[in-house]
Amino acid sequence: MSEQRIRRRVVVHGRVQGVFFRDSVRERAHARGVHGRVRNRADGAVEAVFEGPSEAVDALVRFCETGPSSARVRDVEVAEETPEGLDGFEVS
Repeated sequence: MSEQRIRRRVVVHGRVQGVFFRDSVRERAHARGVHGRVRNRADGAVEAVFEGPSEAVDALVRFCETGPSSARVRDVEVAEETPEGLDGFEVS
C-alpha cells in the first residue's frame, strides 16, 4: 500500500452552498488524514484542495461528486497539482 502524497484541486458546481458541504468535506478529510482547505466561491461553487495519501484523496474527490444528502452536484472539475506539504485542514 503506497503512502505517496498527492494533491488535487476540486471545484464543485451545483447547489453546494448552504448545505453543509464544506463541513462534511472537513469531517471526512480529518478522518482520512488529508490536509488542505475548502471554501465557498463567489460564483456559488465550492473549491477544495486535498493533500495526502492517494487513496484518501481519491475518496474525498469521489465524495465531492455527490456531497451531503442535501447537495445537488451538477459538475465537478478536478485538477492534479504538485503537493506543497500542507498541514491541517482549513474551512473558509
